[in-house]
Amino acid sequence: MKVNSRLLPLSIAALTLSVGVINIAHAQEQVVKIGHTGPLSGANAFAGKDNENGVRMAVDELNTKKLVVGGKTLKFELVSEDDQCDPKAGMAVAQKMTDAGVKYVMGPYCSGVAIPTSKIYDEGGAILSTVGSNPKVTMGGYKSVFRIIAGDNLIGSSMAQYAVTGLKAKTAGVIDDRTAFGQGLAEEFIKEAKVLGLTIVGQDFTTDKSIDFSAILTNMKGKNPDVIFYGGYAGQAGPMVKQLKSLGVKSKLLGGDAICVAETGKLAGDAANDTVYCAQGGAILDKVAAGPAFRTAYKKRFNQDPDAYAASFYDQTMFVGTLMQKLNTVDSAKISAELHKASYKGVVTTYAYDANGNLQKAPITVYGFKGGMPTPVQ
Repeated sequence: MKVNSRLLPLSIAALTLSVGVINIAHAQEQVVKIGHTGPLSGANAFAGKDNENGVRMAVDELNTKKLVVGGKTLKFELVSEDDQCDPKAGMAVAQKMTDAGVKYVMGPYCSGVAIPTSKIYDEGGAILSTVGSNPKVTMGGYKSVFRIIAGDNLIGSSMAQYAVTGLKAKTAGVIDDRTAFGQGLAEEFIKEAKVLGLTIVGQDFTTDKSIDFSAILTNMKGKNPDVIFYGGYAGQAGPMVKQLKSLGVKSKLLGGDAICVAETGKLAGDAANDTVYCAQGGAILDKVAAGPAFRTAYKKRFNQDPDAYAASFYDQTMFVGTLMQKLNTVDSAKISAELHKASYKGVVTTYAYDANGNLQKAPITVYGFKGGMPTPVQ
């Protein structure tokens, strides 16, 4: 076949032009990595995956908005790592994230990971948005750390108040798992209990790996408290309440947000019903304007209902994205400074932070268990 040589320059020019357009398109796109750190394995994997799903929903939504910053369209990418709810693993994840240039990190779930990793993220210029509720999380002086839910001081004290006003308790026993989260939560409960005149008749300790609490509960049974407050996670609360029933202990079991999840009912079965009461640092999804729509979208995407904090992580990720557009920058230092000044109406609540990174006017909801599921009582 004879090639028309006069057409060759035109064809080459057209090809060069098309390649140039593709290169320009790529040059006009800027990747923004959104990190997630949480327990994706072990007893708290259900929570880590739920939190990750909330971030993923926001990342996908931000990408559909095609936000333009500095003349470039932002492409958000989720980078998720398993910190196992373990401080040592969490430190390794933090170093990996910052080495990879991740400047926006959602998590950790566990206070025991959030406290030691805050320094690494801060030094790496990353913003950390966590549900770690121990007061120490926001006491390190790092301006880049934000707690996106209520702290233990509010959660622990609200359960002491409910024990007295809602359950008419006069005496309480306290057990904690010795983690930063569990111990901190128990301390806040005890502090408020003393103010309210709720007598602490016994205090004991376990670990976040234990599954046999018969000795501790037998000891508590002898003291006959009206309620037992447990500072710890669902993986222990579920078996604990089953053993509570089998030993004939009449006390109600109280706890914080980490047991205020479907996993507790799954592990405890019917034993949780009308026995377990807990407080969660968030609003009831079905009772806030955007809640039902979020629940529907989440269930459609992941084929399950959202758990405790998926919506909170979704909200914070969206908050960060809107600030990038507002300030026309992806500079984490500038976004961090604005997070301390701006407010954002999300699904769960209106987000605004104080100078230490604590969520202001954080909502608290008290739940009991019905049909194996946490059900709002207050």
